[in-house]
Amino acid sequence: MKTSNGTLAMHRKKRFDIWDVLIRLSLIISSLVCLLPFVHVVSKSLSNDAYVIANKVFLWPQGVTIEAYKKILQDESILRSLYVSIVVTVLFTIIGMIITICAAYPLSRPQLKGRTALTVIFMFTLYFHGGIIPEYMLINNLGLLDSMWSIILPPAFSAFNLLIMKTALSSSIPVSLEESARIDGAGHFRILVNIVIPLSKPIMATLALFYAVGRWNTYQDALFYIKQNVDMRPLQLKLYYLVIQASESFQLEATQVQLSNPEVLKASCVVFATLPILCVYPFIQKYFVQGVMLGAVKE
Repeated sequence: MKTSNGTLAMHRKKRFDIWDVLIRLSLIISSLVCLLPFVHVVSKSLSNDAYVIANKVFLWPQGVTIEAYKKILQDESILRSLYVSIVVTVLFTIIGMIITICAAYPLSRPQLKGRTALTVIFMFTLYFHGGIIPEYMLINNLGLLDSMWSIILPPAFSAFNLLIMKTALSSSIPVSLEESARIDGAGHFRILVNIVIPLSKPIMATLALFYAVGRWNTYQDALFYIKQNVDMRPLQLKLYYLVIQASESFQLEATQVQLSNPEVLKASCVVFATLPILCVYPFIQKYFVQGVMLGAVKE
């Protein structure tokens, strides 16, 4: 009997180890699928033009050089686009978080009458949209074309982020805590600032990262709304115009640099546009993990 139990325990342990290996292997493969293309682009940006033309660059740079990055930093148009992207992303994230918090807090409180109907109205915008043409006409009538506000205000509210924030506040901020604050004479604004916001840092950091990354990577609305004012083009739109260059001669606006193969400079622009948002993530990683796991474990 002991032998049978021991064999069963060993069998279960062996079976668990097999699944553990498969899970780890799938995670490693998924990570490599995400990481290797970026490594390839970085290697290409640091390689000599001749090696890139010969297709000899894969995961390690050949003939290491930083000439492409020097040419990018010498180009005023790219630096100006970087500045516009940073300003737009910061303003967009701040405005989006203010709107989301101010809408999610009352919807998460049970004493608000009609909150279910209001939530349904917000959810309606997740499935139905007016379309690009009516939105363009609205931006044009408001006089926002060729300004940074045309790419900040229209997408500043996200119903999806609102629902996440509402659910987080409902599960993490007990009603009894709010009632205690009311007994002490606190109003809605003071409860929001002194109680709700300090206790909601993980989910706020998560949504702020969602807003920032989403705005940083988006260029389609800028392509529609910013036509004449070249100085207002964000970095992603500038990168878009660089990538779609079909000619073999590739030049920057300010430096008038021409290369036999534009792939090196394109790869450098991709890395240059990706690094700023990557530098932000380590500072909010702790809150981001807590926010993502919020509600995953029930007591």
